Amino acid sequence: MSDHTYETVLSEYNGDGVRTISLNRPDSLNAMNLALIDDVACAFEDANADPETRAIVFTGTGRAFCAGDDRKDYFTPQNEIEARTAVDAIQRATHAIVLGRNPVVGAINGWAAGGGFEWAMNCDFPIWGESAKGFFPEVALNVFVTGGVTSILPALVGLNRAREMLYFGERYDAKTLLEYGVAWRVAADGKLLEEAREVARKLAGLPPFSVRAMKRVLNQTALTDVPRALGLETDVTTAGLLDPETTKRMTAF
Repeated sequence: MSDHTYETVLSEYNGDGVRTISLNRPDSLNAMNLALIDDVACAFEDANADPETRAIVFTGTGRAFCAGDDRKDYFTPQNEIEARTAVDAIQRATHAIVLGRNPVVGAINGWAAGGGFEWAMNCDFPIWGESAKGFFPEVALNVFVTGGVTSILPALVGLNRAREMLYFGERYDAKTLLEYGVAWRVAADGKLLEEAREVARKLAGLPPFSVRAMKRVLNQTALTDVPRALGLETDVTTAGLLDPETTKRMTAF
């Protein structure tokens, strides 16, 4: 597959079976708007359909991985159909990352907030830069998490710690996230992408059948039914987007 062109995402085949997908809205700290969400889903779907790609590195250009929802380009749905369509697009991206066939190595640089924190947790091997930080502001904003994290996060950190992280929205540094099990490794900022690509090359060098089967079966057995979690999250997030309190809190954030 040749390198596809997307408006807000870079997808580059690095050779040796490795493809790097980079969020590319650096002036906005790679904050999520509708175009970015759609591009992430398309880029991962295309990468998983590419016969040459056997492992994917997921990162962000500039100073952040992803700063969550773009406050300057915040989407206010007018009805349930618009709200649900927007949330379905977010969940489609997670479906392509988590349930796609190729293992994903995260190179998490700078801030990973809200949906960006979710995407970091969607990676099979999340490597965090030593100065990176993550948090969930959703509950304070009267919205809900997506990205399957209601299944993934408790599997990583346990239910009590997941409650803490989701309810209170505290900010966590990379060292703490490594201790909790959210980060798989922590790398020096300047060597983050290099280390992620090294891991991806190692994965790409293994037999594709067994690697893809391992990803599929682990995500079916070790996590609590990701497709069901995605559906439940979509229902609640759709309702939250339509609550007038949400718009008030979003604009004030």
